[in-house]
Amino acid sequence: MFNDLTNSLIPNTALSVGGLTDYLRSLLEQDQILRQVWITGEVSSANHHRSGLFFTLQDPDGTASIKCVAWNNQLAKLAQTPISGEQLIILGSIRLYPQRGEYQLTVWQSLPAGVGLQALRYQQLKNRLLAEGLFDLERKRSLPTHPQIIAVVTSPTAAAWGDIQKTLKHRYPGLQVLFSPATVQGEQAPESIVKAIERVEKDGRAEVLILSRGGGAVEELACFNDERVIMAVANCPIPVITGIGHERDESLADLVADVCVHTPTAAAERVVPALSELYFQHQQRITALLETVNSALGMGDNQLQSLKNRLRRLGLDRQLQQEAQRLSWQRQQLLQVTKGKLQQSTQHLEMLRQKLASIDPKAVLQRGYAVVKQENRIVRSASELTLGEELLIQLAQGEVKVKVMEVNEPQRRRGRRGVNG
Repeated sequence: MFNDLTNSLIPNTALSVGGLTDYLRSLLEQDQILRQVWITGEVSSANHHRSGLFFTLQDPDGTASIKCVAWNNQLAKLAQTPISGEQLIILGSIRLYPQRGEYQLTVWQSLPAGVGLQALRYQQLKNRLLAEGLFDLERKRSLPTHPQIIAVVTSPTAAAWGDIQKTLKHRYPGLQVLFSPATVQGEQAPESIVKAIERVEKDGRAEVLILSRGGGAVEELACFNDERVIMAVANCPIPVITGIGHERDESLADLVADVCVHTPTAAAERVVPALSELYFQHQQRITALLETVNSALGMGDNQLQSLKNRLRRLGLDRQLQQEAQRLSWQRQQLLQVTKGKLQQSTQHLEMLRQKLASIDPKAVLQRGYAVVKQENRIVRSASELTLGEELLIQLAQGEVKVKVMEVNEPQRRRGRRGVNG
């Protein structure tokens, strides 16, 4: 009876759990809106698993939440990794899981909420500028030590301009400041800043440029992340120092500038030295120079006294006397040796002179000898002569010409001829 009653109450259209789940899944997954939906919320939890990052996205008031998953192959493509407590804008699609009877959002992209798109553009531009080398330390120029003319680009109505003027006047009186006004907030700000920098470049007198603005909200400082402003700073022919915002603020213009400080006042302090500091440094140099000179004089006096003491210990006078005696003795020795050599040379010369005199033909003639010449040659044998031949007889005093009247040859040869005859 009960079974019959039950069967009569169950309609023919009743679905199983699986059937209901399949029906809901078809509704969710085939809906054009839910297949690609943007959702904003706050991350309440985030847990990494082997397959991906699982987290919960909820409304700030906690009235509603949805489970989300970013698979590992998609994590690297996310502009912002979900972290607990952050506001995000999520792009994803709805998926239903029959086993658990739950649905969740499969995440394709994750952006910071509110200013998410701006943050994404900021990061993309920053990465591109970094790749182009505009942040490299090698391209940054040093500021001039004692500039005489500086340029300031900021708003004429801003407190930053007043702070800069006051600081420069106090630290470096007499400095010439070229003011190039610009709008530093709003849609017109980037173009206005670029034109202000161009005016400074065209003027050509400034040695350094200050680009400045006081603190403000992120939206108010957005002009200093504009690519037009960044390129104007990067291409400026003179060094650029930025003093934008407060300690927590950092813009892309700061990163590309040659020097970056956090406030307008700090920029003015950095660009010129204080006269009081210069005077103090000058006094320090004078003191250091005097100390160096006095130290050098003291060392010189000590060295001189040391040399005097050393000379006294050496007994220089006694050494000079001994050296003079030694030189005198060597002089006598040299004179004796030289005298002996001279005598020997004189004797040898006399011996050579006598030897030369003994063989001198003129000396032989002086002793009564004569030289017989026949046509400029000396006659040494009677056999060379013929009867009637004229000869020249050279005596010690003069010459005599004679004629051969008789030839007497040596006895040995005459005997031989007699035999032959």
